[in-house]
Amino acid sequence: MASMFRSEEMCLSQLFLQVEAAYCCIAELGELGLVQFKDLNANVNSFQRKFVNEVRRCESLERILRFLEDEMREEIVIQMPEKSPQTPLPREMIDLEVCLGLGKREAALQKAIRLSFLNCVLTFQTETNLTDDFFSEDTSGLLELRSVPSAVAGKLGFTAGVINRERMGPFERLLWRVCRGNIYMKYTEMDTLLEDPVTKEELKKNIFIVFYQGDQLGKKIKKICDGFRASVYPCPELAAERRDMLANVNVRLEDLNTVITQTESHRQRLLQEAAANWYSWSIKVQKMKAIYHVLNSCNIDVTQQCVIAEIWFPVADTMSIKKALQQGVERSGSPIVPIMTTVEMKTTPPTFNRTTKFTASFQNIVDAYGVGNYREINPTPYTIITFPFLFAVMFGDCGHGAIMLILALWMVMNEKSLLAQKNNGEIWNTFFSGRYLILLMGLFSIYTGFIYNDCFSKSFNIFGSSWSVRSMFTNGTWTDDMIRTNLYMSLDPAVPGVYSGSPYPFGIDPVWNFAANKLTFMNSYKMKMSVILGIIQMVFGVVLSLFNHIYFKKTLNIILQFIPEMIFILCLFGYLIFMIFFKWCQYDVSTSRIAPSILIHFINMFLFNYDDPTNKPLYTHQQEVQSVLVILALISVPWMLVIKPFILRAQHKKSQALITNQDAATEIQLDGPSHSKSDGKQNSAGAHGEHNDHEEEFNFGDIFVHQAIHTIEYCLGCISNTASYLRLWALSLAHSQLSEVLWAMVMRIGFDQKSWGGLIAIFIIFSAFAVLTVAILLVMEGLSAFLHALRLHWVEFQNKFYSGSSYKFTPFSFKQILDGTVEE
Repeated sequence: MASMFRSEEMCLSQLFLQVEAAYCCIAELGELGLVQFKDLNANVNSFQRKFVNEVRRCESLERILRFLEDEMREEIVIQMPEKSPQTPLPREMIDLEVCLGLGKREAALQKAIRLSFLNCVLTFQTETNLTDDFFSEDTSGLLELRSVPSAVAGKLGFTAGVINRERMGPFERLLWRVCRGNIYMKYTEMDTLLEDPVTKEELKKNIFIVFYQGDQLGKKIKKICDGFRASVYPCPELAAERRDMLANVNVRLEDLNTVITQTESHRQRLLQEAAANWYSWSIKVQKMKAIYHVLNSCNIDVTQQCVIAEIWFPVADTMSIKKALQQGVERSGSPIVPIMTTVEMKTTPPTFNRTTKFTASFQNIVDAYGVGNYREINPTPYTIITFPFLFAVMFGDCGHGAIMLILALWMVMNEKSLLAQKNNGEIWNTFFSGRYLILLMGLFSIYTGFIYNDCFSKSFNIFGSSWSVRSMFTNGTWTDDMIRTNLYMSLDPAVPGVYSGSPYPFGIDPVWNFAANKLTFMNSYKMKMSVILGIIQMVFGVVLSLFNHIYFKKTLNIILQFIPEMIFILCLFGYLIFMIFFKWCQYDVSTSRIAPSILIHFINMFLFNYDDPTNKPLYTHQQEVQSVLVILALISVPWMLVIKPFILRAQHKKSQALITNQDAATEIQLDGPSHSKSDGKQNSAGAHGEHNDHEEEFNFGDIFVHQAIHTIEYCLGCISNTASYLRLWALSLAHSQLSEVLWAMVMRIGFDQKSWGGLIAIFIIFSAFAVLTVAILLVMEGLSAFLHALRLHWVEFQNKFYSGSSYKFTPFSFKQILDGTVEE
């Protein structure tokens, strides 16, 4: 649970495994899912690694499994295993290859299709009356009927084949132009219905015969046929030979149809058997492939007896990892125990924040901005509350929040069955992964909806209104109908007898729903609330930075960064909150008309202008207090800007002087024999080299510029971020106004109908109202409020204490690989 507030403490270890036990040990670590392997062969090509052949065999098995899945998709239901199978041993890959070496029917089908094409070509030649005396030759060289074969005289011949129907037109035109019209062509559509065994699409073909004279034309026609991917079939010129060939083709087709029928029945039996084991086979192949990928990232020593790996893992899980390694050794039968040795960390460790299914969506929101630095404060625990609350401030509506809550509850209560369906829709998976976030957003929206007393733009009158609106005339109190129909009723608590003086017990008084000055009142209320919530959250962010400074023992940052930051924000914006609450407590109904303006006071505070007769002071000694606060805020700016860089430079010079003195003392002690002197000079030179490197690392100009940027960003950010929180007011106003307009423009039409037709119309109008409510107010407005809440957390809140410039811990986990959630 501690990792929720700060990332887990990580350890880098070198792992020595015997070659025979490496596979089983890595398999157990994959089941555990708490170890990240470093790639020790980053400079080695993927095709030159040790286990590349095993990876290729696994990929070949995956191709067969995909083929089986396609074959079973429409005919057979694939059975889900009760539990995930154990990781197979390396020798089991041979058994899998034997099991998955199922015969395919594509070869027989392709052969049958080719014979069918030949059958159609021969039949078409017979129908064309291509007899032995079809051609004869005269002296002019024109094609005529003759009684001798074409090969005997004039090089007269023909080409027959099959071409795709959509290519027939261009094919015919090109033949005519290339051969200059010296051909005779005949074609027809093939009536036989055939299906491509791979794509399952109907084959639409045309049969053609091209008659030509001469070998040159024959070669051109052959090239054109090849270019259009036409299938050309060699056919004999003599009719008797063609009849014999046709009879032979028909016999072979009958034999192939018999073979295909038997193969189909055998295929169905094999697919039925494979359906029961398909998921188990798929899981085993994926696990084996993942293990060999990890082995490819390890080193193998010169003796080929030891596998060396470097792993990151949480320190809290050290015992679990050792236990998993022991189980792997026992499964492999190896007598040698793996060795784990801690390695000095030269690089920044990965950041690992342990999550549950409830906190995962909130952690993803934080990580989308940037993965936190190692052991840095994690904003997720606070985001769990602040994110849905700020969303609800902008979205506050009991009715819309209830719809959102019902949707989230349905996903939460049926999460097991929904997970088993494995829907691949990106939008659905996004909503489902954030089901607990949507649940909290719906709950908080209902809460803020009760505070705003807003439900589909209507109010609840639960406790009874505190207003008693009396007529300006002498005939007594206004009736309910008069209140509803009066468009100019304005609520003024300063009018005697109108306001009872006791506030509504919870939320906004429902009578404001009828007031003409409702918008003015709600704007003032929501604007001040937005400023108060924003400043409180920003101050809280600055306070969280203190815990980072304390944990990393940066005392200088506490004195020269945290303290002036707190002084600046509290003296200016904290004082603004004080004035808001002071005005609320100091002025009541009777004195509200003479209350001064807080905005004018705040502006005059920076201008040191206290002679404004139109805006009287809020309290005595206000001038002195505000002057002191502004001076303190001004002092805090150079406090942040100037002092820290000079102190860092002084510390650097002091450390360099200490190193120089140590080097001088070393030279004096080593002043002896010649070889000692030379060693001393080498040591001194090495020390001076380190000194020079360290001196190059420290750059006063860079540090000063960085500190100046931080100071300017913080001071200007406090102003801009406070203004940015006004989006809470703006989005809340937009949502309530859209809801009110939708009710007035749609539902009001049905309620205004007094006849029986209105009863029927109300159902139709309610359908339109429901669709518009879901599409506009729930989806569009909900997405808008979500994005604005996201920005308030990323920019206004997290930048006070969160760097987010590290990288995420990505363990080797079979669960993530099988779920498809592994991150590269």
